[in-house]
Amino acid sequence: MQPIIQITNVNKVYTSGFKALDTINLAIKPAEIFALLGPNGAGKTTLISTICGIIDATSGQITVDGKDIVSDFRHTRGLIGLVPQELATDAFETVWTTVSFSRGLFGKKPNPAFIEKTLKSLSLWDKKDNKLIELSGGMKRRVMIAKALSHQPTILFLDEPTAGVDVELRKDMWQLVRQLRDDGVTIILTTHYIEEAEEIADRIGVIKNGQLILVEDKVALMNQLGKKQLILDLKEPLTEIPSSMADFNLQIKNDGLQLIYSYDTTNEHTGISVLLQHLSASSIAFKDIKTDQSSLEDIFVSLVRETT
Repeated sequence: MQPIIQITNVNKVYTSGFKALDTINLAIKPAEIFALLGPNGAGKTTLISTICGIIDATSGQITVDGKDIVSDFRHTRGLIGLVPQELATDAFETVWTTVSFSRGLFGKKPNPAFIEKTLKSLSLWDKKDNKLIELSGGMKRRVMIAKALSHQPTILFLDEPTAGVDVELRKDMWQLVRQLRDDGVTIILTTHYIEEAEEIADRIGVIKNGQLILVEDKVALMNQLGKKQLILDLKEPLTEIPSSMADFNLQIKNDGLQLIYSYDTTNEHTGISVLLQHLSASSIAFKDIKTDQSSLEDIFVSLVRETT
């Protein structure tokens, strides 16, 4: 299957000498949700802006739907919807007018039924006649998404789409993103909410200092890099780990009442059964046992620290 977006050896160097993007290579699949994660200043917005033709790459090539974004700009840009971080709206226009106008900018014929459907999907229908200046920050964010969807793009970029949005609305937006993906739209989002990527992304990319340090399927990433912990609640406090169990790299926590064993889920032998035998031989009794899996946030923090 041909990638909907192909990025090949893309660099962006500003006149000051600052290298914002460093040899980026990435292929985005049709109808996938790709989450781009990275610390502030990592290059997330620069990469999105370059793909959308807002910023020119210094070198390299980007194609959208097999077309070069420079030589076929009109075609490729027409396939893209963009929700930027900044809330740039005409304060005194109504919701209906501003979304309809955005559709016209892409040469699309008026389609009131589609605009109505879009506004309803974003819980904006009852605000359609309100001026944007009258809306909350969360409502304005939804208007930006409606504008980006107004010309029915096949690719949607969401740059921090739920910043300043309450938890309930954020989950509504997650559902909308999933529905768009199911309808064949490719979604590329940046987010500071790691749980957002963990919840809805199909693949994860991590960018730092302008370099893509990892691109992986979300489930595979969590299986490969996510550590699992066995947590034992002890009946009696433990002051030190017996020498016979030194090789297990155990941790004592909660004033000696918890014993933590970290293990790799990809290994055929986790060592749990052997550990339990050692505990029994050492007369260390426990009253409860549970497991805990590393979250995507744990993995992300670990990756960024390792490459510092």
